[in-house]
Amino acid sequence: MLVAAAVCPCPPLLVPDVAAGAAPELDAARDACLDALGVLAAARPDLLVVVGPGDERAAGAYPAGARGSFRGVGVDLDVTLGDGPGYDAPAGRPLPQSLAVGAWLLGRAHWTGAPVEGLVVGTRSSAGECAETGGALARRAERVALLVMGDGSARRTLKAPGYLDERAAGFDARATEALGSADLDALAALDATLGHELQAAGRAPWQLLGGAARGAGLAGRLLYEDAPYGVGYTVAAWS
Repeated sequence: MLVAAAVCPCPPLLVPDVAAGAAPELDAARDACLDALGVLAAARPDLLVVVGPGDERAAGAYPAGARGSFRGVGVDLDVTLGDGPGYDAPAGRPLPQSLAVGAWLLGRAHWTGAPVEGLVVGTRSSAGECAETGGALARRAERVALLVMGDGSARRTLKAPGYLDERAAGFDARATEALGSADLDALAALDATLGHELQAAGRAPWQLLGGAARGAGLAGRLLYEDAPYGVGYTVAAWS
């Protein structure tokens, strides 16, 4: 069953080498992510699954040792998921951005708490599909932890990647409140169509988390919330 979860954003800018001179702007978010990973370690899971959003080509499972990089954003930095032997993923299947950032966070935290796997959930997956996948993940081991990667709306300001949408702040506020309080019904109620229109890539992973947590009795704690680049970033810990 699910014993703990950490919710973190997944922009490449979370990696200081990518952010370069702007790196200090996300120091608080990085610190909060490390605090959330500490909650996972304290839960002593048997299995940690890093869950992130991706398109349909990237969707699916990624075993320990899968590799990714940040070359796509101009930085010569490689990452490996967990402590697996390492391998070059088949053509078209390197770690997508969301899992690469998750792998970087685990490396920064010196994670050794449990075997690590990855799972990408399609950004267009329905709430029901996400919940069903989450329930299956929670049954993978006696003690399962999730590192859930995902951003809120990318339309919070005029300079945001998706430009301003007046609905974005309300959507992010509802999602952040649900994540901070482990409100499973509120997570399930997030509108998938609206989330897509607002470019909220975290919607599907968050609803997967809600499905995984059914019956687990976990409490949530909000560690960070902001939209420094017009994109909603939330960090929370469930235990």
